[in-house]
Amino acid sequence: MIEYLTPAEIDQMRPAGVFVAQVLAELQATTTVGTNLLDVDARAHAMIRERGAQSCYIDYHPSFGGSPFGHVICTSVNDAVLHGLPYDYALRDGDLLSLDFAVSVDGWVADSAVSFVVGTPREQDLALIEATRVALDAAIGAARVGNRLGDISAAIGAVARARGYAVNTMFGGHGVGRTMHGDPHVPNNGPAGRGLRLRPGLVLALEPWLMSGTDQIVTDPDGWTLRSVDGSRGAHSEHTVAITADGPLVLTARSA
Repeated sequence: MIEYLTPAEIDQMRPAGVFVAQVLAELQATTTVGTNLLDVDARAHAMIRERGAQSCYIDYHPSFGGSPFGHVICTSVNDAVLHGLPYDYALRDGDLLSLDFAVSVDGWVADSAVSFVVGTPREQDLALIEATRVALDAAIGAARVGNRLGDISAAIGAVARARGYAVNTMFGGHGVGRTMHGDPHVPNNGPAGRGLRLRPGLVLALEPWLMSGTDQIVTDPDGWTLRSVDGSRGAHSEHTVAITADGPLVLTARSA
């Protein structure tokens, strides 16, 4: 069922968005060459406890997951493109890391993701990350009252194609509010002018993710981590966005 929130309820989501943004900003700033993925997860977990928030991931067990996730953040490295399960791995110079983080604060959920290179970047990785950021900006720009859901999908797909990337539509954006994953599903490609008419009160997690050489993925033996079939690297950008009469409101905006 699609959930529409009142302006007061959207205001109540703001603390969750601010907290998610703060956690991702701190983790990006403090994650360096040699940082262990388990330490990233532990720091995020400590911040959740300090805030009195609730993780949306630790007990999460959807049909596509091999078991309850068991951690509080997704850490996807290089060719791991989504749902990366944290494990005992020390980041190396040049690794491309995507962090995806969702929590509930006072019963309201916010969800966001960021990708960055640890240490010395490769130009093709920076271009890939930038493509997801530009696609996310385009998606946010299309998230306006009177547009259709397909306009958001088309905006993402157009950026990807213009920059030479194929798009996987199996996983994409989604409704968010009291729960992390709700209706509607928002594919990262599709025809403009189709689908649900956008109305005030709809809150969406918009999340372009791209791989440099393919649009096909495989699942790791851990039952969670999704990798590109050809070993090419992936990047992921995501914000929680409320559709309002005054335009799109990015609840998880980071200051840097």
